[in-house]
Amino acid sequence: QVQLVESGGGLVQAGGSLRLSCAASGRTSSSYAMGWFRQAPEAEREFVSIISGSGAATRYADSVKGRFTISRDNAKNTVYLQMNSLKPEDTAVYYCAAAPVYSSSEGRYNYWGQGTQVTVSS
Repeated sequence: QVQLVESGGGLVQAGGSLRLSCAASGRTSSSYAMGWFRQAPEAEREFVSIISGSGAATRYADSVKGRFTISRDNAKNTVYLQMNSLKPEDTAVYYCAAAPVYSSSEGRYNYWGQGTQVTVSS
């Protein structure tokens, strides 16, 4: 069992930055790939980014590539999402999730956090 708790969301102006954190507890999180997903109002949840268990591999959605950076500190059991050059369309609830395989497919994720709200004003 893995428990995930996100933090770092908030209200920011367009062009600003936020760093989301996802603290994991329970089973060793380094054996899991960790992903970030987001869900905007009246939209389906979508993949944002993933990082492998070792941190050696990362992948991003085209919509955030070049602006967001995912990283992890396995010693602290924490995954981060640094979000720069934020746009109003980045407004969503952001979720972190853990998967036993390196995949951007939502269905492969066994554990989910409760989400943190990110609001970007224009």
